[in-house]
Amino acid sequence: MEECKITSLYNLKETIASKIFDGATYPWEVLPKIGKFIIELGNSLDINEYDLKGENIWIAKSATISETAYIKGPAIIGKNAEIRHCAFIRGNVIIGENSVVGNSTELKNVILFNKVQVPHYNYVGDSILGYKAHMGAGSITSNVKSDKTLVKVKNEIEEIETGLKKFGAMIGDEVEIGCGSVLNPGTVIGKKSNIYPLSSVRKIIPPNSIYKNQNEIVEKTY
Repeated sequence: MEECKITSLYNLKETIASKIFDGATYPWEVLPKIGKFIIELGNSLDINEYDLKGENIWIAKSATISETAYIKGPAIIGKNAEIRHCAFIRGNVIIGENSVVGNSTELKNVILFNKVQVPHYNYVGDSILGYKAHMGAGSITSNVKSDKTLVKVKNEIEEIETGLKKFGAMIGDEVEIGCGSVLNPGTVIGKKSNIYPLSSVRKIIPPNSIYKNQNEIVEKTY
């Protein structure tokens, strides 16, 4: 499944976490490694650029953090990132440079590349969001199947056993997720695709696509 590979989804120059992907083929392979990686990376960060706040929480001096935000480590918050009112960062989180984590947004075991926006009432768990990805208000990742079985990544022909019980979505660079959408466990969205508001998305969405519903996915012509 070429469209699901790290090289197809992400520009690794746009994340402080690029080394976590070394040796991996598919991005979800790194989900169990995020916490340990943050601690190793955090301890190597320049103390002139990052402050150590609490246990295993590194915050760039140029980041803006609301007093009402809750941050649990391990976590790294990158340069010029903005963490807004009542954001809930639950641990194992890397927030890229110039990213926005907004009002009442909850993050858990995620990597946000640079310039990601999750600005309004989003839940993002066990997921990776590529450069300039944007989640509209109220859109969420669903990271556990209702029957609690292990997540598979599927297209119309093939499927990959991930071995993971918790797996939200792999969202490629410059993807736009419409307001109120749900990304079901094991969703993969290719670069520069758009998801219509109020969508329930599953399986693999090709790059440069417009997702209207599961039966209507069209290629962009612009």
